[in-house]
Amino acid sequence: MTGFSLRLNEDQLQLQKWVHDFAEDVIRPAAAEWDQREETPWPILEQAAEIGLYSWEFLAEIMMNDPTGLSSPVALEELFWGDAGIGMAIMASGLAAAGIAAAGTSEQVMEWVPQCYGGPGDVKLGAFAASEPDAGSDVSAYRTRAVYDEAKDEWVLNGTKTWISNGGIADIHVVVAVVDPKLGSKGQASFIVPPNTAGLSMGQKFSKHGIRASHTAEVVLDDVRIPGHCLLGGKEKLDEKLAAVREGKHIHSQAAMQTFESTRPAVAAQAIGVARAAYEYSLEYAKERHAFGRPIIMNQSIAFMLADMATEIDAVRLLTHRAAWLGRHNGFKNAEGSMAKLKAGRVAVWATERAMQILGGYGFVSDYPVERWHRDAKIYDIFEGTEQIQQLVISRAISGMRIE
Repeated sequence: MTGFSLRLNEDQLQLQKWVHDFAEDVIRPAAAEWDQREETPWPILEQAAEIGLYSWEFLAEIMMNDPTGLSSPVALEELFWGDAGIGMAIMASGLAAAGIAAAGTSEQVMEWVPQCYGGPGDVKLGAFAASEPDAGSDVSAYRTRAVYDEAKDEWVLNGTKTWISNGGIADIHVVVAVVDPKLGSKGQASFIVPPNTAGLSMGQKFSKHGIRASHTAEVVLDDVRIPGHCLLGGKEKLDEKLAAVREGKHIHSQAAMQTFESTRPAVAAQAIGVARAAYEYSLEYAKERHAFGRPIIMNQSIAFMLADMATEIDAVRLLTHRAAWLGRHNGFKNAEGSMAKLKAGRVAVWATERAMQILGGYGFVSDYPVERWHRDAKIYDIFEGTEQIQQLVISRAISGMRIE
């Protein structure tokens, strides 16, 4: 394992500027509109596809081809500095791609990941469907079933997934389903549901508090039949895993958790982008806004809030970059990915709330962006493992005990 360094190389600095410029020139001017429309921003996805930002090659470059692990948090911070809703619309297909990469064979990765994106003039979407109405953080409680029809070499899926980004409108759905209910979370597998498969439909589309430009909905699976080769990893590997679990062997493999574990530092970086946007905006506002004959930043009550914001954002960025590097080198010891995600969510909510306080009444109205950033920030305490789930993961890691 090479030594950890925070120094960005020339390629990463160029990547940072490239994404920042797109966020500043394309995303920010459109952010309020798509937040109000609560629709997938297809024109922006098309623009992102034209420059290669919305593509599986970009995902591979920042997630898999970087030995430092830092390209992903660097790029995502800039993207979500632009806008979290649009950023999520651009990155949501990446969660499906990560699910395929985590569980699939190399052949499956090459076949299905590009279909999560399409290309300029033919943009596609991917969706990762794990959470259910009665099971979000508790992955062992999933009820969506996958039953193998040996005569036809097909899997039959039934159930309902919820809180799914791009759910029901995606071209490729990656669905986590139970194949052996007796084995709990160890009896699950991931499946590809190809485009236009009969029986898959969109249920309720959610009107959300924040990240409104990202489509979130239920996915209903009603006797969905998919070919046997759509089981990620293949049936032979699944049968071997299930047999080992039944024999009592320790198998650290949960279909949903494999994906979540690999993406937590990336989610933390998104939250940092939102927090930084609020900090930078409120800093400039405090320099320009005058009260009692001087800029309000001259008051310690304002200046100290900004000092704390800068410190907290820098601190969580350090946590996140460390977690990204450790994740790339299989070096997690004390759930450092969960630490970063936990802290980043808290900082995003707190920093955007402080920004609203600095702006006063202006921070509470939609004419100014900080109220949108505040709404967007809260999801980082909730999705991909709630604040409390991160605490549980960390406490188990540091204690070595099965804390419930």
